[in-house]
Amino acid sequence: MTVSRRTFTRAAVAGAAIAATGVARTAHAQPAANTAYLMTYFTESPNMVGADYGLHLAVSRDGLNWTPLNQNNPVVTPTEGEMGLRDPFVHRKQDGTFVVVATDLKGIDFSRNSQYLHVWDSTNLTSFTGYRRIRMHTLANTHTWAPTVFWDAARRQYGIVYSANSGGDVLMVNYTTDFRTVSSPQVFFSPGFGVLDGDIVVDGGTTYLYYKNLANGNLYGARSSTGAPNSFTTYTGGLRQGNAIEAPLLLKTNEGGWRLWGDSFSPVNSDYYAWSSSNITSGAWTVMNQRDYTPPLNAKHGSMVGITDAEYNAAVTRWGTPNWVRLKSSNFPDRYVRHANYVARLDPYPFDPYQDQMWRMVPGLTDSAGVSFQSVNVPDRYLRHSGYALRLDPNDNTATFRADATFHRVAGLADSAWTSFRSHNFPDRYLRHANSLLRIDPISTATERQDATFRITP
Repeated sequence: MTVSRRTFTRAAVAGAAIAATGVARTAHAQPAANTAYLMTYFTESPNMVGADYGLHLAVSRDGLNWTPLNQNNPVVTPTEGEMGLRDPFVHRKQDGTFVVVATDLKGIDFSRNSQYLHVWDSTNLTSFTGYRRIRMHTLANTHTWAPTVFWDAARRQYGIVYSANSGGDVLMVNYTTDFRTVSSPQVFFSPGFGVLDGDIVVDGGTTYLYYKNLANGNLYGARSSTGAPNSFTTYTGGLRQGNAIEAPLLLKTNEGGWRLWGDSFSPVNSDYYAWSSSNITSGAWTVMNQRDYTPPLNAKHGSMVGITDAEYNAAVTRWGTPNWVRLKSSNFPDRYVRHANYVARLDPYPFDPYQDQMWRMVPGLTDSAGVSFQSVNVPDRYLRHSGYALRLDPNDNTATFRADATFHRVAGLADSAWTSFRSHNFPDRYLRHANSLLRIDPISTATERQDATFRITP
């Protein structure tokens, strides 16, 4: 499969706002009322156990650590075309409501070339209505992938930019006012080499376009003073984390900084990385520590938009938050606590079966002031220590088992904003990892304190 067939996905982001006076602001500029974020995505995992091609939602207060909604199940799934989606993009329109556009493709058969995009409307993210498909072009034997939306103030229209092949891999654009009828397609960006997965942010009179260069596999940024087709000049160096990356997702934060996300599909599928910048005009980006961000479980090729506190609360109330948690390591932030062959381990995420890392944190079996960890995919078993090593065993309801399976949450030994877990029946010992295995040990060194510190995250 050639890289131009989008070996695994791309990412995008949106955010436009309406000023208090009702005067439209530039797309992606976040108003002061925006205090949180919403993310749209679909899901896959390394062996496709977690593949689901419906519209997924997650929310975040800081735009870094994400909580999946609806138990990480889709809130809506296409009912026409390929009967599935990839690359969903959410955009706040000039009237303050939202539109979602997405690739018309289910699965990874990239030879299926739809000329359409899926579209939904949403007033406040609690429902997605008006489902339809819009035809973007009549080109033969080419795709319509990875849409992004921006408001073109000069045209007073929305531009829908997407990946297609027109004499080569290019970004195309159609303009619309209602996301029902669109203008004829035209080439938007064709720099002389194949490109994929554009994302656009308009800020301070400049239109920024981030894309994947298919010639070398890196992500780049281009900019234009007008946002018009074929007016962009690349101004950054190439960016890559992991072995292979795509789907640049550009976000201006509610605080005014910038983040760039990338969707990596090698060495394993479904891994997000991020960069940060305080000044997008400089083109300089700093790699972020994975300790500082947690994407939604199995998320692929998403988009982000700034939302208000009311919109955040409404989405959480409507869709609900997970009834399970994951435990992320402090000193190995790409690793999570999981069970494998009933042994408790700390392994790099992503992995399959992905459910091995999902836990229901229930009241302690021997002391309700503590906690116990019930497996989601083997629900008759709990994490317990035996010979100081952590195992996943059936609850035999003995006093010994209940005590072995009970832990007490305390402030993280290496970082008080995180969490450590003290053994109930060996109170001088804490849950920690050692050589990728979980056990309870006395803690004395700085390394041991890091080993015993975890972030509780969905």
